[in-house]
Amino acid sequence: MNESRPQLFGMLAGLFLAVGLVLSSMLGTAAWVKIKNSQFITSKGSTRKNVKSDLVVWRGSFTTEAPTLLEAQKKLKADAVKVGLFLSGNGVTNIVFKPIVIEKREANVEVKAPAEDVKQWTEQRTIGYQLTQSVRVESADVDRLAQLDTTPLVEQGVLFTTELPQFLYTKVAEEKIEMLADATKDARARAEQIAVQGSRSIANLHDAEMGVFQIAPLHSSDTSGEGMNDTSSVDKTITAVVTATFLLK
Repeated sequence: MNESRPQLFGMLAGLFLAVGLVLSSMLGTAAWVKIKNSQFITSKGSTRKNVKSDLVVWRGSFTTEAPTLLEAQKKLKADAVKVGLFLSGNGVTNIVFKPIVIEKREANVEVKAPAEDVKQWTEQRTIGYQLTQSVRVESADVDRLAQLDTTPLVEQGVLFTTELPQFLYTKVAEEKIEMLADATKDARARAEQIAVQGSRSIANLHDAEMGVFQIAPLHSSDTSGEGMNDTSSVDKTITAVVTATFLLK
């Protein structure tokens, strides 16, 4: 009884292996027949290009507060001079100062009663003014602004804050034509590899559909169905995709 079990297991293993080989052969034959009998073949091709941003948009803002509007304006004007000197001293040009935003600072103030038999009350009064001015820079000097440290302004008493810079690549439209051509070549190469399995070859391009462009940070694998346009990194990778259909011969 015990001796027959290994023989049984061996027979079953051999049977499963044989069935697997038959199924594999059938699938391979089905794929070959599909290629053999079809008149068209569709494949997807892609190409990538690493680029460096050629434009940076840099923004910052500074704020002052004072009990009166005139005093707040004087302080803001003095800070604007410091900001301008700091930026120009660091080789930054194309500086644009935006309009001033004025905000009243209000608080509930307790009002003294005019007589002992009258209860005290509170009323809202203006206790000061907060003024904010933004500054914007557009520059091709990407590296300079990417490394700009505004700590010296804070050390001068300027309440200065910065936003994350936007790093842009402005030549995407120019790159599209060449990249789409390369992606189509890649699609053709893939189609040729598939067609040869059915003893066929590629004739003419029948039609092609351009996919969305992905502009992602260098070494990133992130994608989006609507396309990406990364502005957070200086170095980027542009990916172009084409789905092409070829006539077989």
